[in-house]
Amino acid sequence: MVYIEKIKESVELIKKSSYIVAFTGAGISTESGIPDFRSTEGIWKKFRIVSYQEFLSDKNARIEFWKMAKELVKTILNAKPNEAHKALAEFEKMGILKYVITQNIDNLHQLAGSKNVIELHGNYKKLICLNCGKRYSVNDVLQKLENNEFDLRCDECKGIIKPEVVFFGEPLPEIELTLANKIATKCDLMFVIGSSLQVEPAASIPRLAYYKGAKLIFINKSSTEWDFMAKITFYEKASKVLKNILDESKN
Repeated sequence: MVYIEKIKESVELIKKSSYIVAFTGAGISTESGIPDFRSTEGIWKKFRIVSYQEFLSDKNARIEFWKMAKELVKTILNAKPNEAHKALAEFEKMGILKYVITQNIDNLHQLAGSKNVIELHGNYKKLICLNCGKRYSVNDVLQKLENNEFDLRCDECKGIIKPEVVFFGEPLPEIELTLANKIATKCDLMFVIGSSLQVEPAASIPRLAYYKGAKLIFINKSSTEWDFMAKITFYEKASKVLKNILDESKN
């Protein structure tokens, strides 16, 4: 199918579906200026991965992580939702989209207006002392980082401060993962947007939807090994595709 035919077919699938959800990864936010993880310009090309266990046990690893986080957090704070985030929020407002399940930590879905957002990997705005449970805001932490404090400790008990985002080697939040899996088994149409589907167990959610009979629409800038699952595949910018689908659905 040519592009416009894919847009029209996507709208037809929406009209025929009763429980539609979106699954989003880092690729939906690159147009907002937030780097992804695996591309040639991605985060892991500039910084190495610090695992959960390393963060807990190794001061040097924590320092390495926070130096990366200082750069990333400032980028996220300056980011604005793009047309893809806004289109998903509009679909929810119209009663078409039930949930956004996201791997992202950037809070852009909420800023765009989405209400039903399931964050599988947490949110960069939330931080906690692992010892006493005191909460910190991202601005509190950024101030420490600007002062070149890179082994962040709690003001109350000197415990380790950790962002409430999921590290490699750390389990996903049970409540969010359970709900996402439940939704995946229930949906009949899922948009998979900006995800290479390489990070488990989050990547298993679209597969679960597929094997339970849902139709999938993939929107990625490049192919993935799971494209065979898609009823329709777009290799385009998510902002362009979702805005075109939204506009066509209103005709």
